[in-house]
Amino acid sequence: MTCTATPEASLRGSEWLTTAGLRPTRQRVALAAMLIGDGQHRHVTAESLFADVQRCGEQVSLATVYNTLRAFCEAGLMQEVLVDGTKSYFDTNTHDHPHFFWEDENRLSDAPADQLTITSLPTAPEGAEIASVDVVIRLRRKS
Repeated sequence: MTCTATPEASLRGSEWLTTAGLRPTRQRVALAAMLIGDGQHRHVTAESLFADVQRCGEQVSLATVYNTLRAFCEAGLMQEVLVDGTKSYFDTNTHDHPHFFWEDENRLSDAPADQLTITSLPTAPEGAEIASVDVVIRLRRKS
């Protein structure tokens, strides 16, 4: 992640927000440019994005980072991936796909979706429907 917010990265971030109906405030554009400014998908935690923001000299509080990531998820720009039920990662790739969680590094990465086959799911209880299925494959380095 580069600290130099290029005009292209800021424009890409601003357009990303506008297409989702979010007002492109200075702080949102700065965070959006960090997240998608290079055109690559990213997996971040609020804390890792906040550290990037601090390292790059942006004036954004941790609370603002949390609130902005939640707003991005609600607008459909990102998806939240829960690991261990306590740790949230935010992914700019909103298409359905599995993830690898690297336990030794506390890092999330995309897993190849074309290699995953789910042959059946349990029937949802009466009055409910399955909204989504999250697949997180936990990895650790071989000893």
